[in-house]
Amino acid sequence: MRKTVFMFPGQGAQYVGMGKDFYDQIEVSRKMFDTASEAVGLDLKKLCFEENEDLNITEYTQIALLTTSVAMMEALKEKGVTSDCNAGLSLGEYGALVASGIMDYEDACRVVRKRGLYMQEEVPAGEGAMSAVLGLTADVIEDILKKEGKQVEIANYNCPGQIVISGETNAVAEVGEKIKEAGAKRVVPLKVSGPFHSSLLKGAGEKLAKVLEDVTIHDIKVPYVCNVSAQMITDKNEVKELLAKQVSSSVRWQQTIELLIEQGYNTFIEIGPGKTLNGFMKKIDKEKKVEVYSVEKVEDLETVAAAWKA
Repeated sequence: MRKTVFMFPGQGAQYVGMGKDFYDQIEVSRKMFDTASEAVGLDLKKLCFEENEDLNITEYTQIALLTTSVAMMEALKEKGVTSDCNAGLSLGEYGALVASGIMDYEDACRVVRKRGLYMQEEVPAGEGAMSAVLGLTADVIEDILKKEGKQVEIANYNCPGQIVISGETNAVAEVGEKIKEAGAKRVVPLKVSGPFHSSLLKGAGEKLAKVLEDVTIHDIKVPYVCNVSAQMITDKNEVKELLAKQVSSSVRWQQTIELLIEQGYNTFIEIGPGKTLNGFMKKIDKEKKVEVYSVEKVEDLETVAAAWKA
């Protein structure tokens, strides 16, 4: 029996031109771009399709990615493909909420627009940083962080051999050297505008909580797995608090996927630009227990729908 998960990528997956073929060719996708533009007062077509410097700035990146992913998802749903559970990496969690019918799309657009602004504003430019650690286990990294006692935390548990650390700029650099000495293959500074998913972003989460107060959360008909706990959420009363915490908490993506595989989900479809989550899946599901697909271009729709229905 097929048990399907829609997966939504996070910040870093964006590129100029993402979703343009969907906008040009599919009416429901066009509607998603137009609806988002109206909801947040931005020209999402221009932001996503034309060369510009804004797309990689957090306050714009997040709404652009949500819009693109939902536009692609709605096109996939028109092909008859549905999900039994949803999950998203960081920002991608909002795509999962929309997919699960927990948050209305327009509300998600408005919340994500504020989220991007708050995350960008919380720490002055240059004072926070993030680095990807390749080739070292999470427990070794956690031990180093405890011993060093600096303002550095694990931001993302992406997959075996890839952990992201986040915190104060100099501390991230210093801890990075210690991590290299401990045997990491590489420590790669990330091109981000802040120390996301660290306690330095707690204030942004508090501001977001106020925005969420006015948002309607619907009954959860299709469950989702949240980043903060890597647990299946079935109680709508937990959602707002988890979203506020998510901004400054670790993203437990590896644990999320492990939980879903353990619970018998066997088909995973990444919806959105890039194939980052597919890459993580190969390292998490080394025994190839599950089927993994990607919807990024219009031509992917028929392929994925045919495989899903087989």
